[in-house]
Parts: sequence; C-alpha cells; structure tokens
Amino acid sequence: YAWDDNEEYLFKAMVAFAMRRYSSKSTTQISNVLLCNVTDRVSFWFVVTDSSKNVTTVPGSEVEAAIRMNRNRINNAFLLSDKTLQFLKITSTLSPPVEPSTPVWLIVFGVVLCLIVAGIVFLIVSGIQKHKKKNKDSTERENLEEKVEVTLENGIPCEALDLKAGHINGVFAADDERFTSL
Repeated sequence: YAWDDNEEYLFKAMVAFAMRRYSSKSTTQISNVLLCNVTDRVSFWFVVTDSSKNVTTVPGSEVEAAIRMNRNRINNAFLLSDKTLQFLKITSTLSPPVEPSTPVWLIVFGVVLCLIVAGIVFLIVSGIQKHKKKNKDSTERENLEEKVEVTLENGIPCEALDLKAGHINGVFAADDERFTSL
C-alpha cells in the first residue's frame, strides 16, 4: 500500500507508544521518533531521541526491547505480520507451533484399532451366515433323502420298496408259487 505522511505519523506514534510502555515514562513524544532514508519500498531507519535532552538518542538495546515487547501491537496497527514488517537486528517474535489437542499417534492407533475390530466383526458375521446356510442346505438334503430313499446294492442305486403299498417283482412272480414261503 502507499506510504504517505499519515502512515509515517502512525509508525512514529506506535514507536513512541512502545517506548512509553517499555520505560514507563510518559516523556517520549511522537516528535522524538525520527525517520531517515525513507524509500518508495517503505524502507527506512529510525532513531528515538530522549525528550529531556532532545539531542541524545536512546540506546539501541532499549529501542529493540521496546519494539520486541510491543511487536504484536505494531504489526496489528499496520495489518501486517512478522513476515511482512521486518525490523533489522530485531528477531521476530514467532508464535509457538500449534499442537493438536490429540496426539497424532493416538489418532493413527484409533484408526488401526477400528479397522481391526471391523475386520473381526466381518469375519464373525460372515462365519455365522455361512454356518446358517450350511445348516439350511443340509436340512434340505435330509428332507430330500427322506422323500426319496436310494439304497446302494453292489454299487448300483436301487429304489427302496414301499412296504405299505407292496411291491411285486414280475420276474419272480411265477417262482413264488412254486416255492413254499418261509
């Protein structure tokens, strides 16, 4: 954005504010902050003078400490961040890294445990279904076997005799009369 006299005044006011908060003296005024070598790219250096002796400058370590203490307020005044508003020789105040409320290993463990439990449940349910299907098939076979009894004699399937209705084999019908019954 454009750097004009109003922006310059705001910066001087914020530095004066930082100096007043840091030293707990109300003697630092906006006129005590001097900007030098201002460029179009908003690059400059500044000096803070002592208001009681308008000629001497405040030591750089005090100015650095005051800006470091109030860096967030200065950034917010210009709607900037530590990446966009850079003070040379003053380290940026990076916020601590964000830690999730739940550790990552616990999330991974929970997902793996859920997959294992789902697999076990699937195996149990499919086993029960197969068992029921097998029982149903065997019951149907038994019912069929009860209806049609097939006997094997010498490896040849033969139909069972219906004893109630009787069954007469025509081949031996004439022979039965010749022999006496037992």
